[in-house]
Amino acid sequence: MKAIIPVAGAGTKLRPHTYTQPKALIPIAGKTVLSIIVDQLRDAGINDFVFVVGYLGDKIQDYVKETFGGINVSFVQQGDREGLGHAVLLTKEAVGEDEVMIVLGDTICEYDVKELLKHPASALGIKKVDDPRSFGVAEVEDDGIISKVVEKPQIPKSNMALVGIYKIKETAMLYECLEANYREGVKNRDEYSLTDALECMISKGTLFKSFKVLNWFDCGNKESLLESNATLLKKFGTSISPDHRFENVIIVEPVSIGKNCEIKNSIIGPNVAVGDNTTINYSIIKESIIGSYADLFDIVLEESLIGSDTEVKGETRSLNIGDNTEIDLG
Repeated sequence: MKAIIPVAGAGTKLRPHTYTQPKALIPIAGKTVLSIIVDQLRDAGINDFVFVVGYLGDKIQDYVKETFGGINVSFVQQGDREGLGHAVLLTKEAVGEDEVMIVLGDTICEYDVKELLKHPASALGIKKVDDPRSFGVAEVEDDGIISKVVEKPQIPKSNMALVGIYKIKETAMLYECLEANYREGVKNRDEYSLTDALECMISKGTLFKSFKVLNWFDCGNKESLLESNATLLKKFGTSISPDHRFENVIIVEPVSIGKNCEIKNSIIGPNVAVGDNTTINYSIIKESIIGSYADLFDIVLEESLIGSDTEVKGETRSLNIGDNTEIDLG
């Protein structure tokens, strides 16, 4: 079993942060989106990973090499971003004949990975949503078998969205359908869709079972990222690096505070994640994510996303600031 993790996207909805940082490396609950995904798969026994990189791909490669020891890694370059189907097609040589587990690089879900890997059939992760028109949609029979999948239908026949987790046993059939769609120019919204390849497999007799994830954490924009940060902090619990330097500080749990942080005369929390080497003084921070090497002074922040290497002074309420920024609001 090999894991394919596509992380080539530009993450436009999370700008300005993704101007300097791939979406998969955006911090959340004291970790990164990518580290949560890889740890889930590695804990379930998967040690072979294929990463599809593109936008800021060198940062992904450096992070993977520095962070994850003991796994076998291949990197595949997606030069032109022509969709998820195209990204997976590029992994054919790296995967060979192995079964695959495809997990999108911005998809954090709560599910039993080990139980899924034991399942004898191919399987697709689903979650009920209010408006499925922005997702791939699965039509599911009473016995859990998926009869049809459609990418972003305008008139959905189901409210079961594909969450971005695909366990596929029939690897040869997957690549056969991907190649056929690419050769024939079968596109959805000007991209080669993985969902279309899965529908091709279903039409050729491949059996897909559905499995429902317990939680699906959206990290696609500021609001959903902060909401997911709060939920995951409650799940993981408070984590404060032992080398912190605190003076006259009130912590309202849950929080995550990284290495070598200096915090004075401040109230931190609830639901705050602070990156490494950050300095905070005379401030109140809640419901926010603060990057590494940030410097915050005399500020009130709520529901804010502050990038790394950022200096912010003066009173405000809600900010969305990218990396390498200096703002004086005094």
